[in-house]
Amino acid sequence: MESRLLLCILLSIPAFVSSDLLVTHVRNIKKRNAENDLVVNGIEIYSMKIDSKVTSRFARNVITSQAVNRGNVHKEVFFDVELPKTAFITNFSMTIDGVTYPGYIKEKEAAKQEYEKAVSKGQTAGLVKASGRKTEKFTVSVNIAAASKVTFELTYEELLKRQFGKYEMFIKVKPKQLVKDFQIDVSIFEPQGITELEAEGTFITNDLQNVIKKTFSDKKGHISFKPTLDQQRTCANCSQSLLDGDFTVKYDVKRTTPDNLQIVNGYFVHFFAPTNLPQLPKNIIFVIDISGSMSGREIEQTREALLKILDDIRDDDFFNFILFGSDVHPWKEKLIKATPENLDEARKFVRGIDTEGMTNLYGGIMKGIEILNAAHEEKVVPKRSASIIIMLTDGQPNVGISNTEDIRTHVKKAIEGKYPLYNLGFGYGVDYGFLEKMALENKGLARRIYPDSDSSLQLQGFYDEVSNPMLMDVELHYPENEISGLTKNSFKHFYDGSEIVVAGRFADINQNSLTVDVKGEGANDVLSFTTQQDAEQTAKAFQEQEYIFGDFIERLWAYLTIEQLLEKRTAATGEEKENLTAEVLDLSLKYKFVTPLTSMVVTKPEDYDNQAGIADKTTEVDGDPHFIISVPQKEDAICFNINEKPGDVLSLINDPVTGITVNGELIGDKRANSDAKSQNTYFGKLGIANKYLNLKVTVTSEKITIQNGNEKTAFTWLDSVTLQQEGLTLIINKEKNLVLSMGGGASFVIVLHQVWKKHPLHQDFLGLYTLKSHKLSEQTHGLLGQFFHPIDFTILEIHPGSDPKKPDATMIIKNKELTVTRGWQKDYRKDPKHGVDIPCWFVHNNGAGLIDGVHTDYIVSSLF
Repeated sequence: MESRLLLCILLSIPAFVSSDLLVTHVRNIKKRNAENDLVVNGIEIYSMKIDSKVTSRFARNVITSQAVNRGNVHKEVFFDVELPKTAFITNFSMTIDGVTYPGYIKEKEAAKQEYEKAVSKGQTAGLVKASGRKTEKFTVSVNIAAASKVTFELTYEELLKRQFGKYEMFIKVKPKQLVKDFQIDVSIFEPQGITELEAEGTFITNDLQNVIKKTFSDKKGHISFKPTLDQQRTCANCSQSLLDGDFTVKYDVKRTTPDNLQIVNGYFVHFFAPTNLPQLPKNIIFVIDISGSMSGREIEQTREALLKILDDIRDDDFFNFILFGSDVHPWKEKLIKATPENLDEARKFVRGIDTEGMTNLYGGIMKGIEILNAAHEEKVVPKRSASIIIMLTDGQPNVGISNTEDIRTHVKKAIEGKYPLYNLGFGYGVDYGFLEKMALENKGLARRIYPDSDSSLQLQGFYDEVSNPMLMDVELHYPENEISGLTKNSFKHFYDGSEIVVAGRFADINQNSLTVDVKGEGANDVLSFTTQQDAEQTAKAFQEQEYIFGDFIERLWAYLTIEQLLEKRTAATGEEKENLTAEVLDLSLKYKFVTPLTSMVVTKPEDYDNQAGIADKTTEVDGDPHFIISVPQKEDAICFNINEKPGDVLSLINDPVTGITVNGELIGDKRANSDAKSQNTYFGKLGIANKYLNLKVTVTSEKITIQNGNEKTAFTWLDSVTLQQEGLTLIINKEKNLVLSMGGGASFVIVLHQVWKKHPLHQDFLGLYTLKSHKLSEQTHGLLGQFFHPIDFTILEIHPGSDPKKPDATMIIKNKELTVTRGWQKDYRKDPKHGVDIPCWFVHNNGAGLIDGVHTDYIVSSLF
């Protein structure tokens, strides 16, 4: 049996969207230790906090969980997080025994492989990924090492949508065990002012009612819920938690004008929600699936919902029902006005709805469109009225035209953008992707109706959202030459109690004012007005700085842009889909949003001597500079030095097939050493490039510069960085080393050697180590690259050399006889300060006879 642990949490906007955070631990749970109610299967969760900060409807939610594994083996814990479509995870980090390991975005498959590798080794690791096309469900898996104390911190951001006149934050509380320190804290800042604020919980008893603390005045609101350990118990001596249910926060803002425009740091957000408008009459057609699969509870709940909807239809509305099984059955052949007599007749019709046959979805939806189009053409319905089609189905089309792409094409052509289509998918047997694409193509949306005891309420709840249109054809116009990156700014309908949100950025980041023209068709006339705002006015409204997190309007803009691009991508194909994918991926990486295209992974770093990748090492160059060539089949190594003057650039790796080159520039000591026979040189600068990806990375002892086309990014060795972008993965371990790979090929480790800054002679330098060199082509060359191919040698006639501790020998290699000396060279990967001695056969005279040609052949004019 699988047991659930920790907190099931959601911050959800629509009441009918379910969103949970479930934390579960390993199966086969043993009996609780009666002496400690807080420990379950060796895992103690001693703190769980949910901290939400809302600024101008944009919420940043931080979930912090502190756990300790009191067992003696590692255990995996799963966080299954279902979030609203309008929420994106932005960070997941772990603090293990006081050290924090932040998450970083990678491609999904690469992140999954890295996580599974860490789990198999019993290391602490975490993975955040979006599962499903709608970014509704996120999974965080955490492997807790034995005896480790771990703090998990999950952050996500969302825009609170307004429905039925309020913004709603829904938190589903389900710890499944007692938590010593449990707390929910919500802080709200609205520059327009807060008019109402409420909080309630389905599990709140009379004793817990006073635990909810609520305050608000003017622009600020605050909610806290912090039950003690005893207040969480189901009874005085019980170890079960009472916290099991829904915790809801609702609020609204003051509205003295129809809209509110805010400008911060070159970005703007525009909220539009006019009040006290007369309602538009509506023309609504219900297209209902009555195929055999709808029989039983599904058709009963559909009848129940439709009967309640008929009670809410206004007398100036027009409506009709289209039923489809194997055949299509319209209630009437045209739209009918909602007179009391017609509504009574409709109720009788609905009570008689029953199931039959298969699923002629195409016939049903096209009949509905035909009737609605005819009503407009024949002017049966008022000119100023809002038309809507709502289709409900639980299956897939299998009668008439059943190819979903053909259906989408016909439907889009028939509607021609005149009104929205809303598709409701009942249960899990529907082709939800098809329903979503068809709705989005026709200015609507799709919603899944979950088969449960409240399915009729879900159906009625969706109707309530769209039952009160106040405006149609709403357009918000912004100066084209001043704005770039504008989000959606035209809307077919505006519904009572909702809100339209548009965001954008200024072409000139220094611009600090904006004028907007707004138009929309109302029930009686055209709504038209102009609004103006400047950054100074916004700054005055945002004087309560403690409630503001970072560049929240910029993030709100990025977040809305990604959300809308993902919607477009759903219905797109071919090149258009590829371009949308690239845009979403670029913004996701820039703003660190977990979307369907990205994953965020965090692992506890391993020491290099424990990494499997190091065993793949074949060549390295370090020190003054000395080269070490590993020969695994001999369990031995060959080494040589290159002695050239400071300023020379050496070709280390050159692969014409992959386009990867690595060159190194030599530096010398600060001043010449008069006692030395030759002057020491080291690598002070390395250049790694991939000409096919147009990528260049320059590494010095002071900084790391990445050039992608014309764009440059720079880091210092004081940074701890994990960067992944197309074709490049870069990890900087502060003041130690960096790991670099390009295009999924070979990887390079660059070690930073730091010396005493006041040293009279030496200065900082770099070492280069190659990993997975087999991923480069057979045509690879260079001082290092030529040794990526298999190499063999034979040692003969070992005899004493000039140094008694270093014997000489004859090496047979490349059909040549070379005199070599047994010695040691330093490998600095594991110990950058002192190095580790590696035994090798040293080839004299700049590798003469070992390397192809002579060493001066490898001097090139520049790093790139």
